Amino acid sequence: MRRREFIRLVGGAVTTWPLAAWAQQPSGMRRVGVLMAFDENDAEAKAYLAEFTQGLAEFGWTNSRNLYMDVRWAAGNIDRMRMSAKELLSLQPDVILTHGTPATAAFQRETRTMPIVFASVSDPVGEGFVESLTRPGGNITGFISQEATMAGKWLELLMEIAPGVKRVAAMFNPDAAPRGGLYVLPAFEAAARSFKVAPIEAPIHSVAEIDTVITSFGREPGGGLVVMPDTFVESHRAHIILLAARNNVPTVYPDSVWARDGGLLSYGPDRADIFRRSAAYVDRILRGAKPAELPVELPTKFVLAVNAKTAKALGLTVPPSIRVCADEMIE
Repeated sequence: MRRREFIRLVGGAVTTWPLAAWAQQPSGMRRVGVLMAFDENDAEAKAYLAEFTQGLAEFGWTNSRNLYMDVRWAAGNIDRMRMSAKELLSLQPDVILTHGTPATAAFQRETRTMPIVFASVSDPVGEGFVESLTRPGGNITGFISQEATMAGKWLELLMEIAPGVKRVAAMFNPDAAPRGGLYVLPAFEAAARSFKVAPIEAPIHSVAEIDTVITSFGREPGGGLVVMPDTFVESHRAHIILLAARNNVPTVYPDSVWARDGGLLSYGPDRADIFRRSAAYVDRILRGAKPAELPVELPTKFVLAVNAKTAKALGLTVPPSIRVCADEMIE
């Protein structure tokens, strides 16, 4: 817990570096722009940024000594991402770090020359960010956060902990989800058929539509929910968790922070690890490497988190098959 609180404090410190400081830096300073998809008060996003900052420090890049970092926060708003992309590019950084698909797309709209490293993008080939994973071919490279086959694992976990589920909705925002949701939906529908449950697409564009989806599933028994990974739904995770609990809807989530914040269970990559690994690519670019030469990398660490308190409140029992595999068990 002490280390986690430390990196969150570091993450908060990064966002407060004054813009005026750049004018006072000695020659030879390098500049890194960062566009975070979440709100600046999101503790988990601060932890991600702190991991990135700490990773840079381990490569010798330290604030006020040889590096200056400009950070912008978009709070899940695509228009704000586009505005922030233009603003950061006007500062002429040496390299950009982006958080998520919409943030990366916002920069791609503006430049095909500025080096960009993405963290937590699911489908960089399908989105047109890179030519291939092994040979990116342009000015963008980075780290994948989710593979399409994860949808099958999410549904499997949901059926294990809530075997009474008969119909399952996949909730996502088409404006923020990889390929408008088409990246994950085929795998989700195939998994639903194998479990003999009815798959339902639940695209949402606003908080009001989130309310409609979850409350409608709570009106009748047998409804379950899979929250797909995109920056819009993740920016509203507190609201989604609260609604799922109030409407008694068993829900599986794509990242461990959801379970820690009160969600039933989650399975996904360790995103803090992805941000830390991103520092290595930023370091290499600052030392002369080209994004086209750096292959896109896959996640290497995954976390299964279960909130036993939430399960009990929903009248569910966490089965031994999940308990034995859980990396985090919130009692």
